[in-house]
Amino acid sequence: MSRRKLVVGNWKMNGMREHLDEVEAIGDLAAAHPAVEVGLCLPATLIMAGSQKRGAAFIGAQNCHMDMSGAYTGSLSAEMLAEAGATWVITGHSERREARGETNADIAAKALAAKAAGLKVILCVGESLDVRDAGDAEAVVSAQLLASLPEGAAADWLAVAYEPIWAIGTGRIPTMEAVETMHAALRAALATRIGAEADEMRILYGGSMNGANAAELLAIADVDGGLIGGASLTAEKFAPIIEAADARVTAAV
Repeated sequence: MSRRKLVVGNWKMNGMREHLDEVEAIGDLAAAHPAVEVGLCLPATLIMAGSQKRGAAFIGAQNCHMDMSGAYTGSLSAEMLAEAGATWVITGHSERREARGETNADIAAKALAAKAAGLKVILCVGESLDVRDAGDAEAVVSAQLLASLPEGAAADWLAVAYEPIWAIGTGRIPTMEAVETMHAALRAALATRIGAEADEMRILYGGSMNGANAAELLAIADVDGGLIGGASLTAEKFAPIIEAADARVTAAV
């Protein structure tokens, strides 16, 4: 099965207007590697301006509300994000689940709201170090995925990102064998819910992927790209990841 590699930067709470030159440079990288789908999920304050600088990259948001409007001070609806220029949105990131108490039901509802507004979705799942050390990682994360999966989930509007929570921003990653096992387990779990569509669904790795380890991670059969944190903040650091993804496409041809 040939799934187009998807490489997405998550800038988290980083970035000011002075950093839009990096958005433009990453858009140029996307144009130079058209076999790879490249995007940046920016802070909400940069989505509109970033969408004008994005070039061949897409611009995404980092979160959305599950309702289209209402008395939710400080929240942004999927419709608002789409109007600002976003075409994708992240749901279920561990930093939202853990720090904001978002539940699996919340994440599923947000994904459906995003779809209704015309946005595509990156749905994040992952385990704590305690779960990993207990040997329960595949079962726990597979159950989390199925509990977060929205009705009508399909590969044309949804991707999954596996992010071992203990690896985010730490520079630590699971062994390549552990990543392979987890991604295979997630695809198998998807198949129980969406059948053959699971073969089309892209599953990204999101835990301290960088220029040094991207090629090895992206060579794993069920790793269809990456959700990248700090290494996406500059074109210089992001470039080797995009290049590694492109090299995997070339190798598969």
